[in-house]
Amino acid sequence: MVEDIRLFLNYLAKEKKCSKNTLDAYNNDLSQLVEYLSSLPDQDVNTFDARLLDEERMKLYMQHLKEKNYKLSTIARKIAAARTFLRFMAERGRVKESLTEQLAAPRINKQMPRALSVQDIRRVLDESARLPTSDGRRDRAMLELLYATGMLASELMALNVDDFDAVAGTITVNSQKEKKRVIKLDKRVSGMIKEYIEVHRINLLSDEKQKALFLNQRGDRLTRQGFWQIVQNYADLAGLTVKVTPRAIRHSYAVHKLNAGEDVHLVQEVLGHAHVSTTKVYKQG
Repeated sequence: MVEDIRLFLNYLAKEKKCSKNTLDAYNNDLSQLVEYLSSLPDQDVNTFDARLLDEERMKLYMQHLKEKNYKLSTIARKIAAARTFLRFMAERGRVKESLTEQLAAPRINKQMPRALSVQDIRRVLDESARLPTSDGRRDRAMLELLYATGMLASELMALNVDDFDAVAGTITVNSQKEKKRVIKLDKRVSGMIKEYIEVHRINLLSDEKQKALFLNQRGDRLTRQGFWQIVQNYADLAGLTVKVTPRAIRHSYAVHKLNAGEDVHLVQEVLGHAHVSTTKVYKQG
């Protein structure tokens, strides 16, 4: 079964283009599944055959997870990993298709993603506009772009200069699943990005071959961790007492747009959600 998991991970990497973090998560969860199954009577981790998987063993595994007192969200993730693996195995005739139906993930009450008020967002953005330095103008451009698009911090940090089209006023976002989405920016935000590139990015640049849009003071691509700290610093300066993260600003974008009457499918497209049900979670009232 260890070999089956290796083939599955290889499939996810090459066919599904999953990120390293996703592959590591699958590997950890499935390794735990193998470890448990091999602990059953007369089993061995190196010789356990996936064809021995049956409804009884999978139900025992689910009960085992519950007895380990994992959070429901953790159990749901581990079950989802097992279901995906079993589906892969069923497609190759290694296990029965019905096995995936026996693994029902625990129901989790979804909470509304935390969002900042419009006033609090404005206070953070206004605080970033106070510094006239090149890194200050960079921060303002990043925060305004984040709130205007709701993109992930990883997507924001992965942007290159060529992803911005000053003439069309658009930004091209490359997601981890290699799906591109082109987002139209309003003139104000587009102007900020243009000014940053033409004036302030040059002051941060140390290597003309550097393609990254947002640079740190060494002229390298700004990291996600560095950006998180920048966001919280401005939240502190604005006097906000709550923890503010890039994801909170992403949530705020979605909530504010939908509450203002924006079409849910348009917000879905901008956020890059695969299913509109994910976007509808942000709708309030």
